[in-house]
Amino acid sequence: MHLSTVETVLEYKVLSPSHFCFNIEAAHWPTQKILSERLAISSGVAPHSYTDPRSGNRFIRFDAQPGPLLVNYKAEVEVHTSAPDTALRELPVGQVPDDIFPYLLATRYCESDVLCGEVVRMFGELPCGFARVRAIVDWIWRHITYKPGSTNSNSTAQEVFEQRAGVCRDFAHLGITFCRALNIPARIVVGYVWFDEPPQDFHALFEAWLDGQWVLFDPTGMAPVDRLVRIGTGRDAKDVAFATMFGQVQMTRKEVMVLEHDPRPRNVPVATPAPALARAAAV
Repeated sequence: MHLSTVETVLEYKVLSPSHFCFNIEAAHWPTQKILSERLAISSGVAPHSYTDPRSGNRFIRFDAQPGPLLVNYKAEVEVHTSAPDTALRELPVGQVPDDIFPYLLATRYCESDVLCGEVVRMFGELPCGFARVRAIVDWIWRHITYKPGSTNSNSTAQEVFEQRAGVCRDFAHLGITFCRALNIPARIVVGYVWFDEPPQDFHALFEAWLDGQWVLFDPTGMAPVDRLVRIGTGRDAKDVAFATMFGQVQMTRKEVMVLEHDPRPRNVPVATPAPALARAAAV
């Protein structure tokens, strides 16, 4: 068990009547328990919330008139995860359940169809299962440079593969793309987690479907994934954006804070190609 206090402060200058959708609340998820939470939004707006019944992602939507806007979310969350079985197998495509099947398909940011030939050449002869996904994670950790500012919100896995640099969401997209190219279902996960590289921010990882369960991997090697407070799960980054705006809006402040209450040392790999991973519930 691990306990974290997480908080997000977002401020905007709204230039024209706009509609907002935020995905910043801790998800309703089998491996975490929300002990307390608070959401504060500038007066004058009428927010409504909904939870996606399949993903557990929680959304806040509202209209806002021109002027300053503040959104502040804070929660105390208890996380329970366990280490995965390294003997987990890949399943033939014909045995992939219908609700998992969409995570085999290429998406806007994860062009597994385009990179399929190259990925098969790189990893096709490796033993199937957990070991092959771990080889993918290790390859990304060794060959892709974590470089803020090297990509933008439109960058795709193919572009990251070619330029060999990106940020956490790009690392996750590449892991997802490689897995899907090998017929392993994979999806993106974003959340709150403490890591050494300042400043704190939302963090993106990916999950691979192995032997009937989702296993979480962090190819950046930055985050102890057994301590991740999950916010969103989706096919790629467009499903888990922390904020989506319709209108003329300028962001003036963004702060993400994570306070850990677990006295155990963080198991964050730094000098070895062994990025963190954990087993998640089969959702």
